[in-house]
Amino acid sequence: MQQLLLRLEHCHEIGILHRDIKGSNLLIEKTGMLKIADFWLANFFDPNRRRPLTIVTLWYRAPELLLGSTDYGVGIDLWSTGCLLAEMFMGRPFMPGKTEILKLCGSPPEGYWKRLKPPATFRPPQPYKSSYQETFKDFPASPFGLLTALLPLHPTYRGTASSALLTFS
Repeated sequence: MQQLLLRLEHCHEIGILHRDIKGSNLLIEKTGMLKIADFWLANFFDPNRRRPLTIVTLWYRAPELLLGSTDYGVGIDLWSTGCLLAEMFMGRPFMPGKTEILKLCGSPPEGYWKRLKPPATFRPPQPYKSSYQETFKDFPASPFGLLTALLPLHPTYRGTASSALLTFS
């Protein structure tokens, strides 16, 4: 996981979003070195340009993308990384359905919906409470801290690959 975050840190520092982080896009050499593959959906990050929504494999897609926002950044790669980490510990896809994100993170506050660009038209039929502790109760403490850093509902709380790497210190 540390190698993946180091590679993402480099991509993000030079302005590239991978936009499709998942297990099948990670290669491990005989020496144990991890390589990120399949940059087909990758693009330079330009905060002044609208970006397409048809990116990131569904099971690894960040909430802001699922809710229709075209204003996204490095948080989408970090969310996918968090999903991948959870999948590694659970031994199965972490969020294969439609409501798992809200069941994990809880429903966002009212202002969240209005801040999305464009504003979201979807609203869950019922509010959800956060269930991080329950979902990850069998995880060791170290990955739990990293998971909670990578999987907040709001992208600004996900930080950067650099800030996620601090959990390894």
